[in-house]
Parts: sequence; structure tokens; C-alpha cells
Amino acid sequence: MRRRVAELEAIVRDLQARLGLNAGNSSLPPSANPPAAAKPVVKEPTGRAAGGQPGHAPYQRVRLPADRVQQVIDHVPASCRRCHQPLPAEPGPHDPPPTWHQVAELPAVAAVVTEHRGHTRTCPHCGTRTHATIPAEIRAHVAGPRLTAAITYLSGGRHDSKRGVEEVVETLFGVPLALGTVAAAEQEVSAALAEAHAEAVAAVRAAPVKNVDETGWKQAGRLCWLWAGVTRTAACFQVHARRGLDGLRALLGDDPAGVVVSDRWCAYNRLDVSDRQLCWAHLKRDFQAMIDRGGPGRSIGEELLCFVEDLFLCWHRVRDGTLRRATLRTSIEDLRPAFREVLDRGAACGCAKTAAVCGNLLDLEPALWTFARVEGVEPTNNAAERAVRPAVLWRRRSFGCHSVAGCRFVERMLTAVQTLRRQRRPVFAFLVDAVIAQRQGHPAPQLLPAG
Repeated sequence: MRRRVAELEAIVRDLQARLGLNAGNSSLPPSANPPAAAKPVVKEPTGRAAGGQPGHAPYQRVRLPADRVQQVIDHVPASCRRCHQPLPAEPGPHDPPPTWHQVAELPAVAAVVTEHRGHTRTCPHCGTRTHATIPAEIRAHVAGPRLTAAITYLSGGRHDSKRGVEEVVETLFGVPLALGTVAAAEQEVSAALAEAHAEAVAAVRAAPVKNVDETGWKQAGRLCWLWAGVTRTAACFQVHARRGLDGLRALLGDDPAGVVVSDRWCAYNRLDVSDRQLCWAHLKRDFQAMIDRGGPGRSIGEELLCFVEDLFLCWHRVRDGTLRRATLRTSIEDLRPAFREVLDRGAACGCAKTAAVCGNLLDLEPALWTFARVEGVEPTNNAAERAVRPAVLWRRRSFGCHSVAGCRFVERMLTAVQTLRRQRRPVFAFLVDAVIAQRQGHPAPQLLPAG
């Protein structure tokens, strides 16, 4: 009876822990928090007026260069504000430079429509009719390179639906479209971005440090997975049917090189533990879950959470330049024995879930501290999660893709857009160049800087 009571208590604790899952102790997004979850932290009113406070760094408008200014209107004072005498039209040697205020306006936007006509002429001698055929390369497209790039930027960069793209193009550019035209533009740009996508994949695979994450996707209603690999200057995406080792290999190759920053998903366990960095933001939620479950694992979670707070305090100082990385390494070496001791106690505690997490971390313990010894590695996987976030929003709007070709468009557009943004390069201009190169049979533009 005592044994049965203990089993039932364990079941009750497990069910209560499931009911208590929220964004702070699991991978649930804040939007999926249950009603009973703790409310977000609300700052106490300070009594100060809203907006920027005295002494804060101003964020001012950027003055566009002279070559971007189409018209200049000079406002010159005609008379002195003191003695009312006339003032010269030209500035004197002691006059300060003029102040400025730029006003931007859109011109009346309407797409330039070119109509190609194939004429027929009757021979006056023999009566034969000869028809001039419109060239096939012209008939192959109903939208020019810039309009095609705009269509795909709206659908693949801003994640509008095809009907939404129809409405925007007709409203802003005065060109009614068919759904098939939007789909055809997506496939054309997908083909134009094939080389750029391969370039990004090769760059991520060869990078010494990469952040990796995966999220669910849909193809014709079937669950598949969108894998993302991110470096400082590149991001690549792959849609794959599996979330396991096959999906990881599709992204990083059969023999991944460099350090991989990730969560504790089992697919990454095939990587060498010395070439991994576990995400401490995920671990912080795991430790909070130990506390929320209560029982014998509660004290373990509290101790581990204290380690997390100390670690992030040191890391933030390294990031802002007030602490040297060498000092951080020394602090980590002093911290590791105590951290392992808490994990050992957690692996032997009476809570099965806490014991499982602690046992797993003991197996992966070297991967907790890679960021302290390898330059360029951070203790969180935030870079990959931020890159995946737009894809998650796209999936929620579109429910995935209907075909393999649609999945190729998704992974190539996400790769191009995210990579260009990481390099602070204009996305639309690159898409236009890619479409022009595709139509003219020229080499595709480079997605990554040379060298």
C-alpha cells in the first residue's frame, strides 16, 4: 500500500508539473501560457513622464546624402531681426552652416506597362499573310524583374498571403494579378536563388562557430522540420522530413566542423561533446521547472538557478568589455566542481525528471563551458532562435507549403533575406539582380562577400 501510494504521488506530481508548464519553465511560447501562469513582470511606475529621459542618448533621423535629394529649397532671411536692415543673399565667412529638414514623399506610383503586339501583313503580290511572332523569351513572363522581385519580397520576405500580395500590387502599382502569377514569380525567384542558397549552406558548414535550431513545418499537411544554421554573416535554412540525425546532416553535412551551439535535443548528441555549446537560456527554464515541480528536486533547481544568474552576470561583463575572457575562464574553472556536485546530487534525488536532466548534463558537462574557451561562442542559442522566429510566424499564417517546390522557395527566401540582413545589405536590390541574372543566363549575384 505504501509503495502504491508513493507511485500515485509521483503520478500526481507529474500531472501537476504538466499543468504548471509555461514560458518560464519550458519551451512554450509566451502566447501559449495557461491562464494560471504567472503574469509578465510589470515595472513599478517611476512617476516620471513617458518618453525619453534627460541625459539619454538621442536617436536622430539619418540625413540622406546629396545624391538622394531631388530638390533643395533655401530659406534665407531677408532682413536683420534686430535692426531690420537688408541681409546679403550669399553667406558670409562667419555664418554657420544652414540647418536642415528633409521631407520624403512618394511619387505617383504606377507600374510601367509595355504591350508587345504581333502584327500580320498581307503580301500585295501573292496575297500570303505573314505574322510576326512575339519572341518566346518575352512571352515567358508577364512581370518585369523589379515587379517579380517585389512580388516575392512581399510573399517570401514579408510573408503575405498570395491574395494579400495580389491586393498590395494592385493597390500600390495599379497592376491586377492572378494567383498563378504570384506562384510563378515565387518559383522563378526560387530558381534564381538556388546558387545563393548553396553558397550560404557551404559557408555555414565551414564556419568555426554556428548556431543551430529546428522548428516544425508542414508539407501538404504532413509534419516536417525547418532546420536553421546561423553564423555572424550568414544564415541557411533546410526543410527536411526528419528532426533526427538525418535532418542535422542535411543542414551541416555528414561530418560537421566547428562548434555547434544548440539546445539538448537528442539529434545533437552525435556531435563530439567538445565541439558543442549548450544553450544556458534553455537550461534556465529547465532549472525553473525543477523548482515549480516541487518535491526533492526543488532545492536542486534553486541551487542551479543561482549558478545561472552568476554565470550571466559574468558573461554580460565580458560582452560589455568590463571583464576579460581570461578572467571568465578562471572563474568558470573555479565554478565547475561545485556545479558538478549539485548535478551529482540532483541525479540521485527522488524526482525522476530532475534526475534525468541532471544525469544528461553530467554526460554533456564539457559542452556547458565551451563559450569560456572558444572566441566567438556565446552561452545562448539566441542567434538561431531569432532567425527562426520569422519562419514560425510565416508557418502560422500559411500552415506550411503544399509541395516540395514550395518548401524550396521557403528555405531559399529565408536564407537570402536573413543573410542579407545580417550583412546590412538591401534585400530588394539583390532579388532584382538575381532575377535579371536568371533571365539573361548570367552568373547569379554573390550572397556572401568575397574572401
